[in-house]
Amino acid sequence: MKVGERRLGWQLVRDPLFRRLLFTRFAAQWGDGVFRAGLAGAVLFNPERATDPLAIAEGFAALLLPYSLVGPFAGALLDRWDRRRVLVFANLLRAVAIVASVFAVGAGVGGIGLFSLALLAEGISRFIGSGLSAALPHIVEPKAVVSANAVAATLGSAIAVVGGGCAIGLRAVFGSGDIGSAETTAFAAVGALVSAFLAHRFAKGVLGPTVVDEPTNPVVAVARGLADGARHAWRAPSVMAGFVALFAHRAAYGISLLVSVLLMRNYFTDDGIFRAGLPGLGQLVACAGAGILVAGLVTARLIRSLGRVRTVLGSLLISAVTQAALGLPMLLPLAVVASFLIMGTGQVLRLSVDSSVQLDVADEARGRVFALYDTLFNITQVVAVSIAAAFVKDNGYSPELMVVATALYLLGGAGYLLARRRRGDSLPQTVEAKRG
Repeated sequence: MKVGERRLGWQLVRDPLFRRLLFTRFAAQWGDGVFRAGLAGAVLFNPERATDPLAIAEGFAALLLPYSLVGPFAGALLDRWDRRRVLVFANLLRAVAIVASVFAVGAGVGGIGLFSLALLAEGISRFIGSGLSAALPHIVEPKAVVSANAVAATLGSAIAVVGGGCAIGLRAVFGSGDIGSAETTAFAAVGALVSAFLAHRFAKGVLGPTVVDEPTNPVVAVARGLADGARHAWRAPSVMAGFVALFAHRAAYGISLLVSVLLMRNYFTDDGIFRAGLPGLGQLVACAGAGILVAGLVTARLIRSLGRVRTVLGSLLISAVTQAALGLPMLLPLAVVASFLIMGTGQVLRLSVDSSVQLDVADEARGRVFALYDTLFNITQVVAVSIAAAFVKDNGYSPELMVVATALYLLGGAGYLLARRRRGDSLPQTVEAKRG
């Protein structure tokens, strides 16, 4: 079931349990890609609906912020319940939420009604993602976690991009109005159902948790999820430093995302092979997916060769240079290239932080830390998008916001170094401590 210390990430695919976990993730993330692209088309590029910067920011807040308030409680459950069972039922519930969202889109529902349904579907998706990440160390040996995580997270992200591309293709078939958008988004439920089926094939208990460090009363267990996740993260300086770096990257990305959507919708025009509108957004997503895929191929090697600290700092520096040199001019071809580099370096950064959590946090708390991680991740993006929405021009042409995004990457690097210098508490039960 387990792999050797020097076994390469791609060779992990030969392990049947790891392969099943991969396919469980792939199905879920393909559905995520279809759902998000279908919903984006319905709301942002639908001729029957109008969208301004504040409406986009409200959409992000409705999708991410409420889940951020309940995410830590999900983490406590991931460390208490059989993760196999959680993955099965969460995927089934997500399929129901997707179907409800589809009916809302088709009926022309907007505002808080539609976003509340999308919130439910997205919240469950985050829950599933945290469960898959927390289960990974039960499938591979500790020294193979970085490579295994690179394969799982990177290919999973690429599959999500493929799902988004499928949604754009389906939209061309079914139409760009409310009914066509609903028919496109409905295909996302297939991914959730397939993911549930694959998760069901795992044996009970094989995905953990091995140790349940929870009180008998489940209400008490859920209530203390946030505090426990924060305490375990604080005890590992590598994890806290990674949070600082990744959240700086996420804030900068949130600004760029808002600007990019508005530029594609209201400013850019077709330029040769480069397209504006939803097709142009699809090109951005495709290049971002390519960057994520390349990151998956090189991250484990970078960490082994340069170390985690240099890898994280290099990612932030490349992102800053890319944002200034390619994002700031606000030209369509440069924006497409920038999406490749920024998402690629962001994925390297995320894989580095994921490995810190998986290796430096005890198994009985790992689900809570990942849920906390997702929670802060979402809050950071919501805050960044909301603040940027107050200053961005309606057509998206706001060079000053690109300067702010560049500065955030540099501040993230400085914060990462400061956080790494903090002396952590004793970590006798973590994998990192056991390895010495």
